[in-house]
Amino acid sequence: MTDNARPGRVGYRDIANDLRQQIDSGELSPGSKVPGENDLTSQYGVEQPTARRALDMLKNEGLIVAKRGSGTFVREFKPIRRVSPDRLQAGTSWGAGRPIWTTDVGTRPRTEGVTVDVELPPANVAEVLNLDDGVRVVTRRRRYVVDDKPVQLATSYYPEVLVAGSAITEIDTGEGGAYARLKELGYEPTRFREELRVRMPRESEREALDLAQGTPVILIVRTAYTADDQPVEVNEMVLDSAAYVLEYKFTAHD
Repeated sequence: MTDNARPGRVGYRDIANDLRQQIDSGELSPGSKVPGENDLTSQYGVEQPTARRALDMLKNEGLIVAKRGSGTFVREFKPIRRVSPDRLQAGTSWGAGRPIWTTDVGTRPRTEGVTVDVELPPANVAEVLNLDDGVRVVTRRRRYVVDDKPVQLATSYYPEVLVAGSAITEIDTGEGGAYARLKELGYEPTRFREELRVRMPRESEREALDLAQGTPVILIVRTAYTADDQPVEVNEMVLDSAAYVLEYKFTAHD
C-alpha cells in the first residue's frame, strides 16, 4: 500500500482524515473511544496494516492515545493557555503575591514537585548569567501536574551569591515566588527575554511528562533582568506541546 490511496481504494491517510474530521467536529468528543483496527478494517474494507497506520498517524499528531487493555481514545485534556506578557506583570501576578504558575492554570487541581540544589551551572547558563568559572548556582527543578497530568518540567538557575540564605534556596519560596524574593533582595526583575523552539523530547522528558507517542515538546528559555540589565535568573521550561496554547500580546506602537 502506498502513502496515497489508489483510485477506487481507501488508503490509511483517507481513514486518518475521516477520524480527524470527526475529532475536530466533536463527533468524537474528548475521552471517547476511537474505532479499533478491526472496526476500521470492516468499515473501510482495508487490511489491518492500513488501519494500524491510520491510527498511528493520529497518535503521532497527539490527537488520540492508546490505553493498555482498554483501546484507543480521543485525547482528553483542556489545554493550558499561557498568556504573555500578562503572566509576568508584577502588578497582577508575582508582585501581587501570586505565583506565576497560578495565572496559567487558575483553580484547576495541580501539584508541583520541587527539588533544590547548589551546583555548577551548564556552560550556556553560566554565560548568560555572566558567571566566572567555578561560580555556583542555586538550581530549582520543578515538575508541574494539572488534572493528574504532567504538563511541564522547569529548571531555574540563580547565582548563589545573590540568593544564598533566602527562601529561594527552600522548597517553598513564599507568596509571589522567587521573583518576589529577588525583589526583597534588591534584584527585582523588570525585564524578561524568552526564546522558544520545538523539538522531539529526550527519553527522560518523555517519561517524566508521560508523553503520547510522537508528541513534541516546546522548549522555552527565559532570562530575567534587573533594571540595570543584570541577569538574575535563567529558567529552562519543557512543555508538553499538546497541553498548551501559547498566547502572545503585542502593541502596534512603542
